[in-house]
Amino acid sequence: MSPRHLTSITFPLLLVITLLTSCRSESPNEANPQLPSQGTWRIQPIDYMAVTLDDEFWQPKLETNRQVTIPHIMQQNIETGRIANFRRAAGLEEGRFEGYRFNDTDVYKTIEAASYALGQQSDPELAAQIDELIALIAAAQEDDGYLFPARTADPDHPADGVGEKRWIHVHGNSHELYGAGHLIEAAVAHHRATGKRTLIDVAIRFADLIDKEFGPEAIRDVPGHEEIELALVKLFDVTGEQRYLELAAFFLEERGQPHDGEDYPTDHELARYDHPMYRQDHAPVRDQREAVGHSVRAMYLYTGMSDVAGRTNMPGYTEALEALWTDVVSSKMYLTGGIGAQGSLESFGEAYELPNETAYAETCAAIGQEMWNHRLFLASGDGRYLDVMERILYNGVLSGVAVDGDTFFYTNPLQSSGNYQRQAYYEVACCPANLARLLGQLPGFIYGKQDDAVFVNLFIGSKLEIEQAGSILRLTQETRYPWEGAVRVLVEPAAPIRFKLHIRIPGWARNLPVPSDLYRYVEASTQPVILKVNGEPVQIELKAGFAVLDRIWNAGDIIDLELPMFPRGVETHPDVAENIGKVAIQRGPLVYAIEAVDHGGQVLDLLLPEDTHFTTEFQPEMLGGIVVVRGTVLREGAAVPLLAVPYFSWANRGNGEMAVWLPTSN
Repeated sequence: MSPRHLTSITFPLLLVITLLTSCRSESPNEANPQLPSQGTWRIQPIDYMAVTLDDEFWQPKLETNRQVTIPHIMQQNIETGRIANFRRAAGLEEGRFEGYRFNDTDVYKTIEAASYALGQQSDPELAAQIDELIALIAAAQEDDGYLFPARTADPDHPADGVGEKRWIHVHGNSHELYGAGHLIEAAVAHHRATGKRTLIDVAIRFADLIDKEFGPEAIRDVPGHEEIELALVKLFDVTGEQRYLELAAFFLEERGQPHDGEDYPTDHELARYDHPMYRQDHAPVRDQREAVGHSVRAMYLYTGMSDVAGRTNMPGYTEALEALWTDVVSSKMYLTGGIGAQGSLESFGEAYELPNETAYAETCAAIGQEMWNHRLFLASGDGRYLDVMERILYNGVLSGVAVDGDTFFYTNPLQSSGNYQRQAYYEVACCPANLARLLGQLPGFIYGKQDDAVFVNLFIGSKLEIEQAGSILRLTQETRYPWEGAVRVLVEPAAPIRFKLHIRIPGWARNLPVPSDLYRYVEASTQPVILKVNGEPVQIELKAGFAVLDRIWNAGDIIDLELPMFPRGVETHPDVAENIGKVAIQRGPLVYAIEAVDHGGQVLDLLLPEDTHFTTEFQPEMLGGIVVVRGTVLREGAAVPLLAVPYFSWANRGNGEMAVWLPTSN
């Protein structure tokens, strides 16, 4: 790294860290410590524990996550040897490491998911299971803080790809720093939910070792799989230790520079992953303008960049992040919000390369993009990012888990010939626990705040209690979204207070399916968005995608929002060759899929007439309760009934053909 780059890190870091440290809680080790001042974040995130869900759509899904998904993943971690690896690393049983070198991260992510669940609801049995796991992890840690079962379980025979020495293949595919990142995230979540230090002390010891061994005067290298960058920022937030933020910035600034580690031998099976572009290491991060390489790694990198930029004003980061985001949403994002067109390297393709049946669209990539867009919103207050985040959440993320909560998708195609099936677990099982931990954080995405403003980001039945303008403020949101477009917000300040209430007006309700020209509605809607305060209509004046209500609020004030919710045809940019002459169906934020089980065993032979009239019907007993879309399609020239289901719910009724995009009959 050049002296110029070192200076650009040091000055903003020292300034912002001094400010952050001065306003940090004096008791960071207490249960449920407050989120620290967020530096240059324009919008302050709301602690997920300050929000209580009461929602017809999401509440059952979060209960399934707690009662079914998390226990299922924990059992799979036992059956697949992931827990045994820690016992072997701790010297509690003999045997070599089983599975892939990064299998420890599935255990960490499970702990993180369970911690979010515990932060929302007491569960002594789950808490005891997590405590037992944490004790085992602590026992597996080496004396100097190093924690990587893939090496420690049998140092003479480390797992394939790890290398003979620590860190030697860190910029390749060893995943040592990737594992450390997920350990840190789990530790922070567990500490904040329970107040216990059992896991965060383990994570701090490992982070301190990494801080000692990496840096401008030590090992100069980067993680091949990004993750530790965003995790170190979380550790900084909860501890106030500036060196963790500095280390995160170091790993970011080292990209595009010469490294100390070694590539794999050319005949090694992992050598194919050594290309710098694959790991977003082909240029300094501030100079990157195109989303390339492994899509999950890219999302974790961009999220880490956003986190560091949100606390340090790193020069060039904001411009780079905006360009990268524009590249994704303008030419590389599926209608479902999924990303990653190429399965061979789980990577982005070229602009407008969006195949349907061979789409990779990994669940983890959607989760990463969800996190990134939330960070971009916090940095800017711009509702565009929430529009993308919502699309991902209801489609590309939620499709990753079955309605019953115990089978999963790794990839999420937009067309199937009947060869896709949900699985109970995977050899590479990054997605199930990743999805479980994201769902646990959902309450924290619903709202945001400023000193003089509160933001309603997502329409989810919930209760919020925060301090606003020196008074206690309670907001209650009532809605059947995404099935219905009516949203009611009840405002209950302890005393009359003035603040700005920002209500997001989704792009999909304003004839903008996405904030680019990648997708457009076949026909523009003339149905208005209606906003009322205490029964009186209010003229909507949009500011960055929000209607802003600036007034003195009294207990009992009511805001009613009515969003036009009806099925609409969607077309793709003409440069997406796969979808020329095809139309998809969207209703509200939901993309719809057509399954063979509802159409005589086939759907890939169907044509959609241009004059099809869609109707909707709520089916309470179908797939947990869904709104289906009905219409007419053509098969060999004959009209047959169409029934479309939300994309997230496909493949819950057996294997079979599926299509999101149908060719039109013209």
